[in-house]
Amino acid sequence: LIPAYNEARVIASVIRNLQSHNHKNILIIDDGSSDDTFQKASETGVEVLQQIINRGQGAALKVGINYLAQTVRPDIIVTFDADGQHRPQDIPTLVAPIVNDQADIVLGSRFLDQKKPIPFMRKIILRLGILFTNTLSHVQLTDTHNGLRALNRKAYTSIHITHRGMEHASDIIEEISTKKLRYTEVPVHIAYTNYSI
Repeated sequence: LIPAYNEARVIASVIRNLQSHNHKNILIIDDGSSDDTFQKASETGVEVLQQIINRGQGAALKVGINYLAQTVRPDIIVTFDADGQHRPQDIPTLVAPIVNDQADIVLGSRFLDQKKPIPFMRKIILRLGILFTNTLSHVQLTDTHNGLRALNRKAYTSIHITHRGMEHASDIIEEISTKKLRYTEVPVHIAYTNYSI
């Protein structure tokens, strides 16, 4: 599940990269883009839902999760960013704890296995966000605002995203605590480029 807003420059390559790693069930939510995101994504042959206006990443994820829950009811939903930061190679590691019935939701963490440096200011902002979210949610994570995550059916049908924007990440973490979902983190690698930053 990939929410996308004005990602025409990279969305096709992100999709093709996923397809080249044998990920075929891909849903794009074009969140009211003013560029050619919808067209570029549609040309790859994946399913694309188009929102008429931009409502924010949280709202796009909510639309996608609700759509999948009402149609195909997948065993697992993986959320994946549209800007090329995430790697398809991390998906098997991400879903393994769910496949092995060890977790209901798995969150990617860029801090568990740091092979590439994170830009200094990005690291400071992320660390402050982690401290804030962990304190409020009572869920202890090393990376609270990573868009690469996997949810089993219990998780995606019980989690309610209320914020339209980037705050949705905190919604999900609060819901982990409230709904008493089993959770874990796994190391993932983020590709920081001039475009994605």
